[in-house]
Amino acid sequence: MTRLLDLYHRLPYPGRCLVASLRGFQLRRLRFDKTTERQVAEALERETWDAERWARYHREALERVLTRAARDVPYYRRHVESGGLAEPKRLASWPVLTKEEVRAAPRDFLARSPRQSRAEQRGLVPEHTSGSTGTPLHLWWSRRATVAWFALFEARLRRWHGLSRHDRWAILGGQLVAPARQTKPPFWVWNQGLHQLYLSSYHLEPRHAAAYLEAMQRHRVRYLLGYPSAMAALAHLAREQDLAAPRLDVVLANAEPLYESQRQVLTEVFGCPVRDTYGSAELAGAASECEAGHLHLWPEVAFLEIEDDGSVLSTGLLNDAMPLVRYDIGDRLLAATGDEPCPCGRRLPRLASVEGRRDDEIVTPEGRRVGRLDPAFKADLPIREAQVVQQRLDRVVLRVVPTPAFDEEAAEDLRQRLGERLGPSVEVAIETVDQLPRTAAGKLRGVVSEIEP
Repeated sequence: MTRLLDLYHRLPYPGRCLVASLRGFQLRRLRFDKTTERQVAEALERETWDAERWARYHREALERVLTRAARDVPYYRRHVESGGLAEPKRLASWPVLTKEEVRAAPRDFLARSPRQSRAEQRGLVPEHTSGSTGTPLHLWWSRRATVAWFALFEARLRRWHGLSRHDRWAILGGQLVAPARQTKPPFWVWNQGLHQLYLSSYHLEPRHAAAYLEAMQRHRVRYLLGYPSAMAALAHLAREQDLAAPRLDVVLANAEPLYESQRQVLTEVFGCPVRDTYGSAELAGAASECEAGHLHLWPEVAFLEIEDDGSVLSTGLLNDAMPLVRYDIGDRLLAATGDEPCPCGRRLPRLASVEGRRDDEIVTPEGRRVGRLDPAFKADLPIREAQVVQQRLDRVVLRVVPTPAFDEEAAEDLRQRLGERLGPSVEVAIETVDQLPRTAAGKLRGVVSEIEP
């Protein structure tokens, strides 16, 4: 793979676009088929279902998934045969599954059945998580699950905003579409197969901001999808440099928490609503934000057990190739309370918020766990982005990428804002940097802990 990537990076720009487009046509055939439009229509129709109808759907889907897992998945079959899973039809009797267990032996979770055809066995789609700790999970989706997932994506991300997969769009993500050593544009490729302009988040810096925006204008993209940190960084640069930005239909945030300050600057610069999304490569849950500003779950993807503290166990319903039962996804989700209808008219269950990952928390000397520090960062602060690093129980360092207007007054404002949330027992230091480190997938971790768990 490394050699192929090196060969790709040696190509001139038209050659890279050709390779990206060929891959795009391949992915289009994999993700969409003759059933896609029917599945999109059915997904939109299910948005009218009431809670009782969804409860019946989940009962039937769970019975199917638990039967398959107990019978065809080696990891679970061993639990049944050893007597460790005495009631396989009762979800609560199943053990909690951790990421570490899946990471250690991913093929142990692949369903194997004599009823599968050879085509089905060969047709698995490899996937992986980005692995913020440097140790990604290896996963496989069935072809059926792949088509079903992208039909939901089409229905609840694009169609909700008057868009379709045939529209031109841009993504600001972590793929190395241009070599890291490259210092001049283009830092993107046009993927004709998916009508997609793929913009590299790795090369985004002040001197290149105008080129990124011009590429979006030239390719006439209607919407932008990507990491909120990268998209907001581009928006900040556009505002600072007074650059013309394309008017978009919507900006879709994914893979990272979306902070209110990021939403504000993106709305201002691109002149459109910004909508949040939630999902996972494990197909362990998904949600998207409607035009009324509420996050709606996609109940077809997984059955979620959400505890009062926000911790979640997920039983996947979509991926029959690799069913994960009572999987600890490591995220904190807060379910919406009350049964008042959403102003958008959809009856899908709602989340109050996605609180982020459990390991993205600051722990104080008193034992308090503090997450969602984003309210400390106002949209009008003279910073492009920030990261909180906990070095000791009683000390955090706030690393900021400043704008030219950043001064000691702004630094003191940030110290006070964080101090109000962390308490007097935690020292807050400010450190300015030219850029913040990203994960291997190009994501920005808002909170990094350097203390022992």
